[in-house]
Amino acid sequence: MNIHKIANHLNGLADNSETGLVFDCQPITGEVDVLQISIIGREELPIFVSVTDDQILCITYLWGQEEVKPDCINEMHASMLEMNIPMPLSSFSKIGDKYVIFGALSINSAFDDIEHELAVLNNNAIEVIDDMGDYLV
Repeated sequence: MNIHKIANHLNGLADNSETGLVFDCQPITGEVDVLQISIIGREELPIFVSVTDDQILCITYLWGQEEVKPDCINEMHASMLEMNIPMPLSSFSKIGDKYVIFGALSINSAFDDIEHELAVLNNNAIEVIDDMGDYLV
């Protein structure tokens, strides 16, 4: 499995996907190749996918640290920790000064499983942004 196979599969789905979503995939070449995936008709929350020897990692950037109300950061962190377990297929993290939501799959995952993870991750990202809005400027 690699990002090009994932891109070819998702771009080829058009309106025939299991989730009913239409994906737009753009490979980004670099030290580590990354696939940027946008879901047509959804909020602009691209998902970045990388493939290693043993996992497929899917990440969506949520907001920057500068977007958090300074007096609310501890309360926001507590809320995020409480949401982490009941939120299906996704977890929170921080990369530099950016908050992210991510999910990981086995390198042996079927294309339908990858599509499902991407849909759930996108749904979770939209829900988290709505739920955390009170903590953001």
